[in-house]
Amino acid sequence: MTMPELRFEVSEYETRLTGTRQAMQKTGIDVLIATDPANMAWLTGYDGWSFTQHQCVIVRMDGPPIWFGREMDANGARRTAYMDDSCIRSFADYYVQSDQCHPMTVLGQMVADEGWGSATIGVEKDSYYFTHAAFEALAAAVPNVTFKDATRLVKWQRIIKSPREIEYMRGAGKIVTAMYKRVAEILRPGAKQSDIVAEIYQTAIRGVDGFWGDYPSAVPLIGAGLDASAPHLTWSDRPIRANESIFFELAGVHKRYHCPLSRTFYLGKPSQKFLDAEKAILEGMEAALEKAVPGSTCEDVAGAYYRVIERYGLIKPSRTGYSIGMGYPPAWGEHSASFRMGDHTELTSGMAFHFMSGLWYDDWGIEITESILITRGRPECLALYPRKLIIIEC
Repeated sequence: MTMPELRFEVSEYETRLTGTRQAMQKTGIDVLIATDPANMAWLTGYDGWSFTQHQCVIVRMDGPPIWFGREMDANGARRTAYMDDSCIRSFADYYVQSDQCHPMTVLGQMVADEGWGSATIGVEKDSYYFTHAAFEALAAAVPNVTFKDATRLVKWQRIIKSPREIEYMRGAGKIVTAMYKRVAEILRPGAKQSDIVAEIYQTAIRGVDGFWGDYPSAVPLIGAGLDASAPHLTWSDRPIRANESIFFELAGVHKRYHCPLSRTFYLGKPSQKFLDAEKAILEGMEAALEKAVPGSTCEDVAGAYYRVIERYGLIKPSRTGYSIGMGYPPAWGEHSASFRMGDHTELTSGMAFHFMSGLWYDDWGIEITESILITRGRPECLALYPRKLIIIEC
């Protein structure tokens, strides 16, 4: 089998591995079992739609990582991960969705065979992809292991982006910019939501300027009219209406790296309520972006935004941003730092965030957001689409 076409140099994977091992040592973990597909990809390059079954990457204190998964997906690991064949392990298909046996028992036997039967092993307990049954089967197979929660250990290693990662995110920013340009071209009263989304997907996957579009970790989110009060609804075949708002939360994606962006459109003449909210959001975002510099904390950024919108009589009970980068379904957030009160994470050049300034109330909502890269000075906006309420005359 030919060598895989890696998205990063092997030296970059080795640097990531070194940092992960240092974090493991600090927390007293001998072996790490990473089940989050974004963590698996970040550590090894592995990329496949195989997270519907149990799989993981094992990080040991010496030697390259080990990929473990379904037998039919082993060739996917050989095609995308940087390790050689000796580091690809698998379980037979009769373990898949079986009431009699579980793949984690095979992993447990491998753990014992490697001499880790009495080790301290980190597992991602709060991962979407590591079930209660998986933990029970693994723990039963290696009863003398001490397990530690390592849900965010790798996620925190991912928070500062390398130059190549930033390149991919800038490409994703170009894609999401093109997506919104297409929305503005076709968004008119009478157009069906499903038709608008079809155009969004076509633009997203075609890509732009040599950056091809990967699939997003979350589908396009749409809030039209009263549905704008709920931030996580999807589309229907309902026609777009005049004198109504509609927001989109979309992400451009390139090689699994995401650039989310939200904009609100108004078809007709917006009410004063929307104009006042737009003014508050934009002023608040400007104040927050001034704080989004190295040395500030996530709380500093959040506080700057909250203070401004509160002067306008608006309240946002949710966080106002979160770390972004590589992502797999069902979410593109990294699950590490957040722009919210109490998060004292210090900002460093190379961090990237979705500044989520959205506001949702009982019968309306508005979203105008930015994906930003922390730099030595003012943060860089990864997408370039007008930051305002987009008014479409009709």
